[in-house]
Amino acid sequence: MDAIKFVQEQLAQKKDYPAFRPGDNIVVNYRIVEGNKERIQAFRGDVIQIKGEGATKTFTVRKMSNGVGVERIFPFTSPNIVDIQLLKRGKVRRSRLFYLRGLVGKKARIQERKFIKS
Repeated sequence: MDAIKFVQEQLAQKKDYPAFRPGDNIVVNYRIVEGNKERIQAFRGDVIQIKGEGATKTFTVRKMSNGVGVERIFPFTSPNIVDIQLLKRGKVRRSRLFYLRGLVGKKARIQERKFIKS
């Protein structure tokens, strides 16, 4: 095993996040510190990419706020992430959804993936 990977695994905190993929709609509750006050803020949007491996693994979430696209990159190992909730599973055919940046309105929607339980 590589020495760098071994050290990263030892230092990483194991958190139980739901399994999500690009195209999924999630809510990331993260801790914000303002001066000596601390609060939890929710960021709801679509996952447009998951990148990296091990301790450097990150995911990017995009949301529309008053007609302006806002993207935020979260590290999986961040101690500021309180929890992640999976709202909808998206039906997409790519792992990087950067084409959503150029779309507006209904064209920017991601179709929901349906599962049939048997």
